[in-house]
Amino acid sequence: MRNIKSKNTKPEILLRKALHALGVRYRIHGKDIIGKPDIYIKKYKLAVFADSEFWHGKLYKEGTSIPQINKEYWIPKLERNISRDIEVNKQLKQDGWKVLRFWEKDIRKNPNKIAEKIYLF
Repeated sequence: MRNIKSKNTKPEILLRKALHALGVRYRIHGKDIIGKPDIYIKKYKLAVFADSEFWHGKLYKEGTSIPQINKEYWIPKLERNISRDIEVNKQLKQDGWKVLRFWEKDIRKNPNKIAEKIYLF
């Protein structure tokens, strides 16, 4: 688990390159913003998250990828990650931010399409 990165992941970098090509200027990993969004634009109060299907519980909720070893650790961890995402979204919206979350698979498939959605937003 030490090798799992939380910053500058491949999907993040793909998305950032696509945004940069569109001329969108952004900041990354906002330490002063709750949830530390992967990409944010303060001017428009827009927070963008590039979420992994495993770590953020998409596969767990679908029932397609439930860890079989050490379930007493993994299931509460994944459930806590899901609830934390909900809490972060709620708090950011209360603070006037717009929140966009994209799955890693979608970003890898077509980063330009995701970047255009952000640009149009």
